Amino acid sequence: MSVSSIQAVAFDMDGLMFNTEDVYFQVGSRLMRRRGYEYTDELRAAIMGTPPQKSFETMIAWYDLPDTWEAMHQESDDIFFELLDESLAPMPGLMSLLDYLEAHNIPKAICTSSSRRVLEGVLKRFQLEPRFRFTITANEITRGKPNPDIYLMAAEHFGVLPQNMLVLEDSEAGCRAGASAGAFIVAVPGEHSRNMDFSSAKMILESLADPRLYEVLPETSVNGL
Repeated sequence: MSVSSIQAVAFDMDGLMFNTEDVYFQVGSRLMRRRGYEYTDELRAAIMGTPPQKSFETMIAWYDLPDTWEAMHQESDDIFFELLDESLAPMPGLMSLLDYLEAHNIPKAICTSSSRRVLEGVLKRFQLEPRFRFTITANEITRGKPNPDIYLMAAEHFGVLPQNMLVLEDSEAGCRAGASAGAFIVAVPGEHSRNMDFSSAKMILESLADPRLYEVLPETSVNGL
């Protein structure tokens, strides 16, 4: 792909922009301990990158829990926000990448499987939401990742063809969603996702600070803000 064909960048959020997968590991561990079970690596891998309803339904089925997914979602969010102030941090390279995209007039958005409440709670701690053209959360889509809907919606909002959109993801489900939409996928695995299948990605990077990322970004975008 020619770098000139990239006209917009779509970010996943959890584990890609912020260390929220570390926070969610603490949340999942606490949820399961309250019920007498372990939050295993296998369970964590099964739900990573998927929207809330699917995630909690998977957790419930895993241990045949009596809970509803809605009740577990609320409990999870309550624990998440308790932990956020002491645990949240941006991932290496994020702020420099945002500065680069803005300096080169390349529009950007966030496409997350998290709820809007979580997205806003995370972004406000760094005053980041105004820096993105738009954000799409689990609240705005019917079929979550690995279905392509969220990235097809993003391409439509950007006003670009999916193949002209670069998608940054840290999970297998997210990469599969972007690839199914026809986007250019760059995987940035974290500690919780390194063993996943990233065969749908065009590139696999060490972090957002990896200089190879900038090699596929244009110097400017005709579709910029």
